[in-house]
Amino acid sequence: MSLKKILTSLGPGPLITAAFIGPGTVTVCTLAGIRFDFTLLWALGLSIVATVFLQELSGRLGIVTQKDLSELVRNQSGNRFFRFLIMVLILLAIGLGNAAYQSGNISGANMGLGIFVVFPTWEFGPFKVLSGNLLIGVFAFLLLWTGNYKRLELILVGLVLLMSFAFLTTSILTQPDFSQLIHGFVPTFSSEKFPTIVALIGTTVVPYNLFLYASLVKKQWKNQTELPLMKRDIWVSVILGGLVSMGILIVGVANPSENLETAQDIAHGLSGVFGSFGTYLMGFGLLSAGLTSSLTAPLAGGLVICGILGWDQEIKSSAMRSSMGAILVLGIIFSSFGIKPVTLITLAQLANGVLLPVISGWLIWAASQQSLLGKNSLSKKVIAFGILIWLITLVLGIKSVGSVLGWF
Repeated sequence: MSLKKILTSLGPGPLITAAFIGPGTVTVCTLAGIRFDFTLLWALGLSIVATVFLQELSGRLGIVTQKDLSELVRNQSGNRFFRFLIMVLILLAIGLGNAAYQSGNISGANMGLGIFVVFPTWEFGPFKVLSGNLLIGVFAFLLLWTGNYKRLELILVGLVLLMSFAFLTTSILTQPDFSQLIHGFVPTFSSEKFPTIVALIGTTVVPYNLFLYASLVKKQWKNQTELPLMKRDIWVSVILGGLVSMGILIVGVANPSENLETAQDIAHGLSGVFGSFGTYLMGFGLLSAGLTSSLTAPLAGGLVICGILGWDQEIKSSAMRSSMGAILVLGIIFSSFGIKPVTLITLAQLANGVLLPVISGWLIWAASQQSLLGKNSLSKKVIAFGILIWLITLVLGIKSVGSVLGWF
C-alpha cells in the first residue's frame, strides 16, 4: 500500500500520538539519552508494544459496542460501590489530572516557541503574567471552541507529521553510531536506570489515551468489518510515535553540553553539533509537542467527564465545551501566572497510579468477554500476553503511587 493510501485511510490514531508525545515525553527522552546513551531504547520498544496492545483493545471495544470506556464503566452491572469508586478515580485521574498537567503542556509549547521568539513577561504589582503561555493557551482554547472536530483532527495530524519530521530529521543529522544504537535494544537493568525506564514507559502508556481512542473510533467506524482499519490506524500511529520518542533519545545522546535540565536546553545545545538548523528543528518539535498535547488533553478530559456523568459528548455541546473549557482555563491560569498546582498534580499522580493497572486489567477482562465482543473477544493466548502487559502497568502504577507517598 502506498504512503498516500495509508495516510488517507488513517483514523484518529495520530491524535493518540499527539497526546502521548508532549513536553514531558520530550524531556524524559532527552534526559534518558544524556544520562544512559542508547541503552534504554529497548524500554521505548517495550512501551510501543504495550501501548499498541492496550489501545487496540480500547478501539475494539469502541467499535463493537459503539460505546467508549467511560460509558461502559458507568453502565456495567455488578457491585455499585466498586463501580462508583472507579468512576471517581477516573474523574480524578483524567478530569483533574489533565487540568493540572495542561499547565505543563502550554509551558512546553512556549519553550519551543522561545527558540524563535521570546514573549515578554508582564508585571501587575505582585503578579507576573507569562504572555507566551497566555497566547498559546488562548489559541488552543479558540481551536477547541470552534467545535469543528474534522478541522481539529486535520490540524493535529498535520502537527504530528511536522513534529515527527522535525525530531526524526534532527536525530538523523546527529549521525548516531549504528552499532551502539542497535545494541540499545538489548535489555539492560540497574537500580540507577530503573526510574528512567519507568518514566519512559509511563510517558507512552497513558490512561487517558485509552479513553480518548475508544471515544474517537466509535465516531469514525460503525461496523465490526472495519476493525482491520482500526488496527492498522493504531499500529501505524503508535509506531510512528515510538520512532519519534526514539529519535528524541538519540538527539539527547548527541548533545555535547553539560547540566541540561529541559528539552529547551538540549535544543540550544545542538547549535554546537550542526549549527542553528538543528536547534530550530528541535524547537519546532517541542512547540508542536506542547501544542498537540494542549489540544488533546482537554478533548480527552471532556469526553471522559461527559461519558462518566452521562452528558452529551458532541464537541459542540454545552457540556463538552464547559468540561474542555474548565480544563483549558485552569491550564492557562496555572501556566500564565507561573503557578505550580502541586496539590492537584499530587492527587492526579496518585489517581493515575491506581487507575492505570485497574483500567488496563478491566480492559483485558472486558475484551475477553464474548458477551461484549462475541467472535472478536480475546483468545486464551492473547489473554496470557495481556496479563504480562498488565504486570507492566502494575509496576508503573506502584512506582507512581510510591513516588507520591515517599516509598521510593
